[in-house]
Amino acid sequence: MPQMGPRGKSAAMQKPKNAKKTLLQILEYIGKNKLLLIVVLIMLVLSTVCQTGASYWLKPILDDVEAAIKAGNFATEGVKQLITNLVIVSAFYIGAAVFTFLQSRIMVTVAYKTTNLIRKELFNHLQTLPLRYFDSKTHGEIMSRFTNDVDNIQLMLEQTIIQFVASIFSFISIVTMMIVLKWQLFLVALCFLVVMIINSLNIAKHTRKYFRSQQEALGNMNGNIEETIEGMKVVKVFNHEDQAMSDFDKLNSGYRDVATKANFYSGIMGPCSTGINNALYATITLAGGMLVVTNSLGIGTFFTFLSYTKQFRQPIDQIMNQMNNIFSALAGAERVFEIMAMDKEVDDGTVTIKEKKTAEGKKWYWIDDDKKIPVEGKVVFENVNFSYVPEKQVLKNINLYAKPGQKIAFVGSTGAGKTTITNLINRFYDIQEGSITYDGIDIKRIKKDDLRKSLAIVLQDTHMFTGTIMDNIRYGRLDATDEECIEAAKLASAHSFIRRLPDGYNTKITGDGGNLSQGQRQLLAIARAAVADPPVMILDEATSSIDTRTEMHIEHGMDRLMIGRTVFVIAHRLSTVRNSNAIMVLEHGEIIERGDHDALLALKGRYYELCTGKAMLT
Repeated sequence: MPQMGPRGKSAAMQKPKNAKKTLLQILEYIGKNKLLLIVVLIMLVLSTVCQTGASYWLKPILDDVEAAIKAGNFATEGVKQLITNLVIVSAFYIGAAVFTFLQSRIMVTVAYKTTNLIRKELFNHLQTLPLRYFDSKTHGEIMSRFTNDVDNIQLMLEQTIIQFVASIFSFISIVTMMIVLKWQLFLVALCFLVVMIINSLNIAKHTRKYFRSQQEALGNMNGNIEETIEGMKVVKVFNHEDQAMSDFDKLNSGYRDVATKANFYSGIMGPCSTGINNALYATITLAGGMLVVTNSLGIGTFFTFLSYTKQFRQPIDQIMNQMNNIFSALAGAERVFEIMAMDKEVDDGTVTIKEKKTAEGKKWYWIDDDKKIPVEGKVVFENVNFSYVPEKQVLKNINLYAKPGQKIAFVGSTGAGKTTITNLINRFYDIQEGSITYDGIDIKRIKKDDLRKSLAIVLQDTHMFTGTIMDNIRYGRLDATDEECIEAAKLASAHSFIRRLPDGYNTKITGDGGNLSQGQRQLLAIARAAVADPPVMILDEATSSIDTRTEMHIEHGMDRLMIGRTVFVIAHRLSTVRNSNAIMVLEHGEIIERGDHDALLALKGRYYELCTGKAMLT
């Protein structure tokens, strides 16, 4: 694999470049459910009106009681009025509960529909990104975008947003009613409100910083867990359990520290607000009581105002607490949208490929404007220079050609550039200088999907998907019949071991083929490439985990498969490349020797050293 340098840090630690833009992007996704949002907004307004109205209706109840006490008379009419008022208050509370339930239930639907769409678009966009991105990121870091970050967005949509907006409406309605009841007392409350907001904003600033750090620490910890579990066999082979536990402990402790600070600042907001609100309540009680004593304020108005004073703090606390969740969700959302904003793999090609079945077999054609060019598999490198990163050149002045039906082999030390050459044929990366042509067509002019359709590649690191063995072979060509898959398995010498499995071709593969040996997985990978039946085939250490006897069977199968097609082979076993038409010996990104097996032995150069054991091929 290419050397991409040290893995980059998670983006979660970075301060959102544009929090407003990120929030607008989220709202854009929510806006796809406009009708449901309108219903939620209506339910929210009705719920707020009911809650505020229930508190306000205490005033006529208390005023009636006060009047009855002063008159020393509580007539039957007064009892009826009291009962009526109590029914109205109960109706307000019941209405508030019903509307709150409905708005919450609908918002859950909106949240899941929105995050479902975000995950879908994120996954789809990942399919369009260049391989360079995946080479520079850990699997755990990418997975964290789908899990932790999207989950934070979902939590914000499901609970935070609706509570945030509801708290704003509630605060406005409470302030309005306080002003209506006694604006002089509200001025006292306003002084405490300013103190409360300044305190909350100061705490929120620290909370925001530590929640971003918490997201980064969580992503790094998940990446470490995923990599350790994936490489558990290696960990145990080299007795690195203690080191693995030590590394995890550092990451886990780091996550604990930042999470503790984030939740500490988040947690003290409530007690601070409670203390300020209690001071406000005591002040309003004292001032309002003096007004009642001097007959400047009625009992009903006084207690109703006190009720609003008690509620005064709740929407402010909720707004500030929801801000913490919003900051956390925005940090995650920005990580998600950063990926979705990344440029797709550039594809300026216009030449396409068409497959046609004839009596003689399958025929492939390049379609270049109105020209129809037969696909032969002639691949030519001319003065190719390539670097993964500007400061380190990987390939230097590579010149080679491969004719249809030829087997071209690459040998050399690790890091010599063997795999890089095959990556360039697939256009996983684009060259900086020189040209690569395929049947006389510059591969930059061929659409990438069509180019890759004409190629099949078997990697040293095989990957199996969850499903049956038949499904995994058919992955090479989804419209292949069962018979074609079986023929491909026979060609790859996989048929015999598949038949011995309890369920044969219907055997389930799980955990990336954990129930199969490495050699068996490679045989299936070769069968997958064989069923694709392309004009060009690339074998990157494809037989590295296969015993010598099986390798001989595969070579016979590959000889049959090679007829009429071009094959590129990277092999650590020199026995695999002996019958190649041309062998390229690479060192430090340059072809230092070329020729067939006999010609290279006669040179008594690097290849001769490899064959005679004077140097080891790694």
